[in-house]
Amino acid sequence: MGRRRKLETLFERRRVKVDMNVLALLLGKVMMLSYTIGMKNYPLSMLIFTLFTKIILLPVGLWTQKRSIKMVVMQPELNRIQIKYFGDKDAVADHTTELYQKNKYNPFANMIPLLIQIVILLSIVAVVRQPEYAGMTMNDLHTGNIFWGSYPYGAWGRYWLAPILAGVSSVILSLAQNHINPLQREQSKSAQNSTMLFSVGVSAVLGCMVPVGVALYWGCSNLLAIVQQLVLNVLMNPNKYIDRKALDSTREELEELKDIGGERRRFHNPYAFKERADYKRFFHVVNKHIVFYSEKNGFYKYFENIINYLLENTKLTIHYVTSDPEDDIFDRAKSNSRIRGYYIGEKRLITLFMKMDADIVVMTMPDLDNYHYKRSYIRKDIEYVYVCHYPMSTHLVFNADAFAHYDTFLCVGDFQYDEIRKQEEVSGSKTKKLISCGYGQMENLQSAYNALSVNDVNKKKKILLAPSWQVDNILDLCLDEVLKEVLGRGWHVVVRPHPEYMKRYQSRMDKIVERYRDYKGGDLEFELDFTKNNSIFESDVLITDWSGTAYEFAFVTGKPVAFIDTPMKIHNPSYKEIGIEPLEIRLRSQVGIRVSPGELAEFGDKIENLLEKTESYIDKNRALRDQYIANFGKSGEIGGEYLIASLREKAKKAKSGQ
Repeated sequence: MGRRRKLETLFERRRVKVDMNVLALLLGKVMMLSYTIGMKNYPLSMLIFTLFTKIILLPVGLWTQKRSIKMVVMQPELNRIQIKYFGDKDAVADHTTELYQKNKYNPFANMIPLLIQIVILLSIVAVVRQPEYAGMTMNDLHTGNIFWGSYPYGAWGRYWLAPILAGVSSVILSLAQNHINPLQREQSKSAQNSTMLFSVGVSAVLGCMVPVGVALYWGCSNLLAIVQQLVLNVLMNPNKYIDRKALDSTREELEELKDIGGERRRFHNPYAFKERADYKRFFHVVNKHIVFYSEKNGFYKYFENIINYLLENTKLTIHYVTSDPEDDIFDRAKSNSRIRGYYIGEKRLITLFMKMDADIVVMTMPDLDNYHYKRSYIRKDIEYVYVCHYPMSTHLVFNADAFAHYDTFLCVGDFQYDEIRKQEEVSGSKTKKLISCGYGQMENLQSAYNALSVNDVNKKKKILLAPSWQVDNILDLCLDEVLKEVLGRGWHVVVRPHPEYMKRYQSRMDKIVERYRDYKGGDLEFELDFTKNNSIFESDVLITDWSGTAYEFAFVTGKPVAFIDTPMKIHNPSYKEIGIEPLEIRLRSQVGIRVSPGELAEFGDKIENLLEKTESYIDKNRALRDQYIANFGKSGEIGGEYLIASLREKAKKAKSGQ
């Protein structure tokens, strides 16, 4: 008893010093009434007492229900704020506060019900420890061998059922609230689990630190809270106020943003320090004239000719932002002080784009301002310039408004000029500057191809099978039928899957390779290393479906392509509305042949025929290249001169104060 008395004294000293006499007397009257109704059965009396407190506090419950519904009603707008200013914590906080003020919602008021519960709980502790408040005696706190005024930590056996009851009832309440509480049901699973763990932990600890009778009250209160919530939902139905469609759509969009950059990291990001340093360094530079953005390593090739021209003909500093920490740009920057590379991950990039401060931003990324990467909120006069990384049409494999928010488009050829103008007319988007620039990547490929050693006419002909990665591509639809036709004819056949196919469907590719592991013909090779492109341009015939590589192959080497008409890759279902046939469809029968997947029985003979007509295809395909690809060999100069002229014009306007 002495040890228990010391622990009780310690607990007394640690309690908040609040005079609970008045409230304890009031609750004591309610307790005595409950004790009488419960026929002096203490557990039953505590249940009745808890029910009384729920009825008394029903107005507080209605007030809480109203605030919970208001919060959920605001949630779509709160989600939109996080979407719009994703990554910018200050902007999110400011606009959230504005929304709260507009709706007269004070989040700190949510503490009021909790404070009321704490005050009541402390008063009940007083009533249980001093039953005279209720006009009861110590003998009234005995039921069988249980003394309800005792503490679990000072006793053993059945007394420990009290904290267990408190914890279990908290679990039941949390699970129920996840479905019936208007605010809690809209929380994420992780938030719900965190709330439950916290609630259970507090209840279990509380059950150990208070008299057994109070723990009994806590358990009854948790269980009756479920009934109370059901009553509140009838009195104030959340479904009458909440827009579920808006809530779900904004939540999904926000989750997509959170998933940017792949699976969320559980461990330390080894590039986090570099990213923070580069982010800070990028904004430390003022008066940035031109910024290039690359989605990943390897995209430099689309800017290369333009950047080289700028470096050779101006004193401009090239600010090059990349989302790949291993981008080759950092090696280039080491050898050229006028190139500055910055690694910015895809999530932080959202904020960088919002705060962008430069005269011109050059990118190959479509859908600017359509999704999470927005035009700058800081400067409205930035000129956004699009550089093509695909040499064909703009209205089939890109979304309808993929380029609607760019200011300038460096066209591969005049055919894109007509497509974009028509798309602007159909969609009502703003009129962009269109510059007939050309396609530097193809020029560089041509130079590399010309530098290759002359092929030995006596060596085996090389047939390259390089499909795209979309649904029902050659690998998934008709690979066996194609290989059956081209193997065993004295050619060297190379299967080169698209890198994205390997990334997404590695297990499929592994099964394909395994299926041909025992093939003994010696004329089949699977090329799974994508560090070099030599195999593409050393081939004599390319077999593909809808890969854009086909036209680079045909225009650079002049050699023929065999297209298998698998289901078409369409990202813009309304592409026919502009009334122009996409170039990648129009040229299929001109740079080679088209074959249906159901007509592969004589495919090998058709490939043989293409090999025999290679020379005639070379002349024809090179002529097509000159017809459709503008300024071949001069794209860097054209694009560079445009950017220089635009920067001069901006400087002139700034000087004149316009």
